[in-house]
Amino acid sequence: MLNVSHLTKRYGARTALDDLSLSLPAGQFTALLGPNGAGKSTLFQILTGLFVADAGEVSVAGEDLARHAVRALQHIGVVFQQMSLDLDLSVRRNLLFHTDLHGLPRAVARERIAALSAQLGIAADLDRSVRELSGGNRRKVELVRALTHQPAVLLMDEPTVGLDPQSRRDLLAAVRADVATRATAVLWATHLVEEAEAADAVLVLHQGRLLAQGTPAEVTAALGGTQLEDAFIAATRGKPTPA
Repeated sequence: MLNVSHLTKRYGARTALDDLSLSLPAGQFTALLGPNGAGKSTLFQILTGLFVADAGEVSVAGEDLARHAVRALQHIGVVFQQMSLDLDLSVRRNLLFHTDLHGLPRAVARERIAALSAQLGIAADLDRSVRELSGGNRRKVELVRALTHQPAVLLMDEPTVGLDPQSRRDLLAAVRADVATRATAVLWATHLVEEAEAADAVLVLHQGRLLAQGTPAEVTAALGGTQLEDAFIAATRGKPTPA
């Protein structure tokens, strides 16, 4: 569903992504594990068309992002690290604005919004302003928004930062449910090892380079450890910065 080939992005002398290649199949929850500054957010900004890579290619559901951006992006749903809702609009109006942008008929949009909001436990909040919601419920609104157009690929950029344990659990469960029911390909960026341990696959990113990939057990072994957390810390401590 998502293919990244030899992606490179530089900011002046600093290399944020260094010849990065990865692939996500349908129906797989993949954790992108990396410390702060690893390049996770830069990758997401390129995948969503906000930044342009210096080199490399990206395809989404077979559509080349550079040549057919609109067709590629229609297959992507995203929850960014920073909240991107209008605080003064109601939850419903935020969501309908998104579905209008994707060209969904209003009847279909309202049906999907109602179903997803009920699933995530925020149906009673649809007519409240976003400003009135807790951080956890704002994240749930963003997930509903990301799923309303039924994307093939779901990008989650450190979505649980600042959330309480129950909200974090709810968000993970909802994404897992979407993987199970629609065979969504999920890329879940995180620096929390416990989130990666429950993933189907793990990609370890550090200073713009992919250090290891595979199941959590395979990545642990590849990094030379017996526990993923210990192996991850050891592998990402003191690595030289790419030229």
